[in-house]
Amino acid sequence: MNSDDGDLENQAELEEKTRLINQVLELQHTLEDLSARVDAVKEENLKLKSENQVLGQYIENLMSASSVFQTTDPRNKRTK
Repeated sequence: MNSDDGDLENQAELEEKTRLINQVLELQHTLEDLSARVDAVKEENLKLKSENQVLGQYIENLMSASSVFQTTDPRNKRTK
């Protein structure tokens, strides 16, 4: 093996290492992006849950204030 073969082999190894490093960095960035998206979705989910609780309570209050949704007691029937 002469020095040209060794140089070519070293060059190929260096290119492969560079390619792998770039691939790892790209995957790290992808993971960071996905993690940020997951955090944003979790935050939005908590916000929506809170809003749903408020709306649910509001609807409950409206229903309890409306005579249409009052429970009927058979003992208290009005006579006509």
